[in-house]
Amino acid sequence: MSIQDRINHEETTIIDVRTQSEFFGGHVKGSINIPLDQITSRIDELLTMQPMVLCCASGSRSGQAAAYLKEQGLDVVNGGGWMMVSAQKV
Repeated sequence: MSIQDRINHEETTIIDVRTQSEFFGGHVKGSINIPLDQITSRIDELLTMQPMVLCCASGSRSGQAAAYLKEQGLDVVNGGGWMMVSAQKV
């Protein structure tokens, strides 16, 4: 499945791992804000949100979060920067 298909799949949750203030400055429509520093403490919540596409400003923080969540066995991909994810959302 392509990243665009994944982004637009009805069961996919898009999670933005930027800070709350960054998120309020603009985000993917329908995305959920869970800052990177809260990923480990909110793992139980994230388990219920699979499959997931993660995004941030550039893809760096979402890449870190995606790697950690994959290690925990979650169905997740790094979508990169939120503007790229937003541009692919139909």
